[in-house]
Amino acid sequence: MDPNQRIARISAHLNPPNQIADGSGLNRVACRAKGGSPGFKVAILGAAGGIGQPLAMLMKMNPLVSVLHLYDVANAPGVTADISHMDTSAVVRGFLGQPQLEEALTGMDLVIIPAGVPRKPGMTRDDLFNINAGIVRTLSEAIAKCCPKAVVNIISNPVNSTVPIAAEVFKKAGTFDPKKLMGVTMLDVVRANTFVAEVMSLDPREVDVPVVGGHAGVTILPLLSQVKPPCSFTQKEIEYLTDRIQNGGTEVVEAKAGAGSATLSMAYAAVEFADACLRGLRGDANIVECAYVASHVTELPFFASKVRLGRCGIDEVYGLGPLNEYERMGLEKAKKELSGSIEKGVTFAKK
Repeated sequence: MDPNQRIARISAHLNPPNQIADGSGLNRVACRAKGGSPGFKVAILGAAGGIGQPLAMLMKMNPLVSVLHLYDVANAPGVTADISHMDTSAVVRGFLGQPQLEEALTGMDLVIIPAGVPRKPGMTRDDLFNINAGIVRTLSEAIAKCCPKAVVNIISNPVNSTVPIAAEVFKKAGTFDPKKLMGVTMLDVVRANTFVAEVMSLDPREVDVPVVGGHAGVTILPLLSQVKPPCSFTQKEIEYLTDRIQNGGTEVVEAKAGAGSATLSMAYAAVEFADACLRGLRGDANIVECAYVASHVTELPFFASKVRLGRCGIDEVYGLGPLNEYERMGLEKAKKELSGSIEKGVTFAKK
């Protein structure tokens, strides 16, 4: 290959979709078109945001990713150029604005949605609803059209409502598969593992705390009676840990004092969960994580609990297991709050 062709091949990654790089006849489709390595095609919607940027960087480092599409309504070309310089095998392509949304999604195996506005001091997740609900609905409509079989990971808050919104959009389009739609509650698990490890003087990587319910305030229910390795807590420790896990997001929002929300830890948790999804799609056995999904575990249509991931998305949704009295009381509070959030999402989607 002569130098001009090599330069064209490189520049084809960064040029707008479907445009010829330099007149050589080499367009982006011919540019490592199917990806630089065997793996999965992943799209991040909201890739230039506070969560999206570190999430994109970490996904570029994941060896299971062959093609990484970065979409946003602003700044996507800059983030794409920046991340594309990393010497890992995933091919990175950027997509800017609504006209390029469908191309960003076509052929994807996994779609991760951190798009939306972040929480600020004094805001609840419900305060985010009116803006983020509309964003998630628009993105879900494009997913239903362009990659209806993709696994979808929703991060956009309030997750308790945005996942039901996406489900309603998919139902309307005739593409809803409850095995493929997951609200990412992994940050609650990551926090729980970290905080329990601090209290018990353990390595967080050796701790596994199931966190069930939802992804906001009292709907976040850590099952400390089921911690692995088994631990004994005083009632004071249980109350302290439960409160800190439920309010971990507020802790970060207040500490950043108006400069943002939990972006870095959320990106880390999202990548942990996305990697679990990809390993499941690859066929790895016994991939079990917590997620907010369509569920029959309680009387509610959506609920976060442990799920086993596989080639089709979710292979199995696990029950809650034995709960102690404190957890049973917490479960009732969580369900009451969740019920309203789910209904709010469904009502919005049906407007």
